[in-house]
Amino acid sequence: MNRNMRFARILSLLGPAFVAAVAYVDPGNFAANFSAGAKHGYMLLWVLVFANLMAGLVQYLSAKVGVVTGKSLPQVIASRLGDKSRIAYWIQAEVVAAACDLAEVVGGAIALQLLFNVPLVAGGIITGLVSLLLLATYTRKGQHIYERVIVSLLLVIPIGFIVGLFMHPPQAGPMLAGVVPRLEGTETILLAVAMLGATIMPHVVYLHSALSRDKHGKVEMKRLQPILRATKIDVTIAMVLAGGVNISMLVLAASVLQGSSAADSLEGIFQALGTNLTPLVGWLFAIGLLVSGFASTSVGTQAGDVIMHGLLKRRISPFVRRILVIIPSILLLALAVDPTQILLVSQIALSFGIPFALVPLAIATSSKRIMGEARNTRPVTVAIYLITAFVSVLNLVLIWLTVTGV
Repeated sequence: MNRNMRFARILSLLGPAFVAAVAYVDPGNFAANFSAGAKHGYMLLWVLVFANLMAGLVQYLSAKVGVVTGKSLPQVIASRLGDKSRIAYWIQAEVVAAACDLAEVVGGAIALQLLFNVPLVAGGIITGLVSLLLLATYTRKGQHIYERVIVSLLLVIPIGFIVGLFMHPPQAGPMLAGVVPRLEGTETILLAVAMLGATIMPHVVYLHSALSRDKHGKVEMKRLQPILRATKIDVTIAMVLAGGVNISMLVLAASVLQGSSAADSLEGIFQALGTNLTPLVGWLFAIGLLVSGFASTSVGTQAGDVIMHGLLKRRISPFVRRILVIIPSILLLALAVDPTQILLVSQIALSFGIPFALVPLAIATSSKRIMGEARNTRPVTVAIYLITAFVSVLNLVLIWLTVTGV
């Protein structure tokens, strides 16, 4: 096989990680990252750097589960739980996935209001309907076409940030200082947890294993290493893209909006970008927000299906699932709850669900009985457990600070 044929073969194996990466740049990321940059400058840049590195390892291990076992991670988990434990696990996984979907629907509604003055409730309904159209490309046109559509949407999201940073370049010194880990007070911890929840997404950990399984099937040992190498490339490129988008959000906010009250809402950020830079950047920000809401909510619905099928061996139609999930979002919008606060709180809920996804992932990928010779090496096992412990401790600190009012 010559070099061109080998390159074409690798390209044909890419895709699942890009679908997962869309969830890493959802409206919750917009809220968390812009708030962090506007309120605290570059201080929390290190959170995004570390979170993206951790997410890369997590997504690769999830994909490896699907390739090696021919099962999704929820299926692997279900095979080792009793009925009551399996149902309890399914409930928490669905709640976490619903929290993510909440952010995506609300984000899409906000974007439609900013761009076209659509009422929030109507915008939420439109966002839900568009997600169904995107899912239809998966069920009717196949995974390959769906991946192309999602990748195209993913490339649209950062255009506004690139234009804004070109117009107002960041300061190199403060940026480098922001890579050094530090936290100052409860608010920075709250934002760090929200940023982690918006980067390491529990429902996408479950989904990625199913996407890789669907693309490759259960891979024979003689074909395993080439598939795993292609998976590493897939995850690396996708995470670099998603990480770059997230970092550009924080850096743009730190460069243009620091000290501004605009961080209190996505509407304020939209207006401030238009005022401080140019209306074009504000509009591109809103378009990126809209695209992220449309794309990520379709991924969230798909993840919910994987979770239910894997743990309960049942499925409901995407339309019914979409209706069930969109109802809480519409109710909150109708009750005039602050949309930006909904986004931040939803990301914190996601962060609390991370250990429930990562502990089984670590156990499964380290087990010779499950993974055979493809099980984790000791350094990888240590790394995944350290990631789980780090996020869990950060969450416990947040609970303690919230309860004590420190």
